[in-house]
Amino acid sequence: MQHPIFHYKTEFQSHEPEFDYLRSLEIEEKINKVKWCATPNGSLFILSTNDKTIKLWKVKDHKPKKVKELNSNPFVHSENVLLAESSFVSGQDKPSVANGYALEWTEKIDNMSSSQDRHAKRANIGETVSARCRKVYAHAHDYNINSISNNSDGETFVSADDLRINLWNLEISDQCFNIIDMKPSNMEDLTEVITAAEFHPIHCNLLAYSSSRGFIRLVDLRQSAICDHQARILQHGESSGLKSFFTEIVSSISDIKFASDGRHLLSRDYMNLKLWDIRMETSPVAIFKIHEHLRPKLCDLYNNDAIFDKFECCLSGYGLHFATGSYSNLLRIFSYGVGSEEGITMEASRNPNRKSHLQAAPRARRSSLSNLTRGFSRQANENWSSGSNELSCNLSSKLLHLAWHPTTNFIACAAGNSLYMYYA
Repeated sequence: MQHPIFHYKTEFQSHEPEFDYLRSLEIEEKINKVKWCATPNGSLFILSTNDKTIKLWKVKDHKPKKVKELNSNPFVHSENVLLAESSFVSGQDKPSVANGYALEWTEKIDNMSSSQDRHAKRANIGETVSARCRKVYAHAHDYNINSISNNSDGETFVSADDLRINLWNLEISDQCFNIIDMKPSNMEDLTEVITAAEFHPIHCNLLAYSSSRGFIRLVDLRQSAICDHQARILQHGESSGLKSFFTEIVSSISDIKFASDGRHLLSRDYMNLKLWDIRMETSPVAIFKIHEHLRPKLCDLYNNDAIFDKFECCLSGYGLHFATGSYSNLLRIFSYGVGSEEGITMEASRNPNRKSHLQAAPRARRSSLSNLTRGFSRQANENWSSGSNELSCNLSSKLLHLAWHPTTNFIACAAGNSLYMYYA
């Protein structure tokens, strides 16, 4: 089967820098999330958001036409051209003419200008793609928006910030409904924030959202207007003996994605990629180690704020393969099944299979890295901590954003200012 081929279509400016004069806050034009909207008629609609404002765009192909310059009628003065041409047209609309001279004059003008009319027709100047802003959803979030998600009903979507989740109708831009509110009466009592929100792909009444404490809550929108009581909590009951100062930080979930079957859910925290069965609340069905070799260096990662990086995750169309990013622009791909904890590691570059500096490390590090990907981390951590104090990866090159094609094994990865696409 031939792999998909993509060509450049268009680009447009979604957001521009703004300033909130009420809060004396500058709003960057940086786009946080982009989502396609499913429409029954095949039209292309895109939801895009920055920190405060969400916009709905309609993208369509059209063929612009250009009208070439008309030659002036030689029998009429320039300022009377439009009037004369309109009179001729109106005269032709009449069922009959007053006399033969009028008929002869009309036919004469038609014959003399027929060659000019042929050149006056509109001419195509090529196909192009245009984007038009249809709706602007603003002034609904006090905190920065971190995620948006379309509902399977095709009519609504949610937007989430650190403390609230709002429900919108695509056709109504000046009103939304607050369905999740985690803001305490006293901000000193704040213990967690919302990190991501995702609608169920089949049941439009189910919504999942994650928190900085490593919880995934599944709520039913039919229960109440404000979903204070979650229907289900997915939480990994790890041993309390392993907790440290960094335990809660690295357990913060940065992204969640539903599988197409609606039964499984994929989550990404700083160290792990976890696959959940939403019917099993106590533990995930699979855990994939991403960069366990960095665990002894968490203090250094905390000091340079790298520990707060938010990596995304994605699933294949059939939900059997999963992918996420790491440092040094590394792409990690896993499959669900026995013996699949190691996965595949590629570098997001023109030559993804080339040896990275991790693979070129000394033998002790290479063997420990191999063990780490299999989940046997005790001996590996000892070997790693006994080595150099320097970090073994490039923290400035990180693969944060990626997406999997919904129907084929095709992955798009954003590394820096480049987009790499891989097909299997």
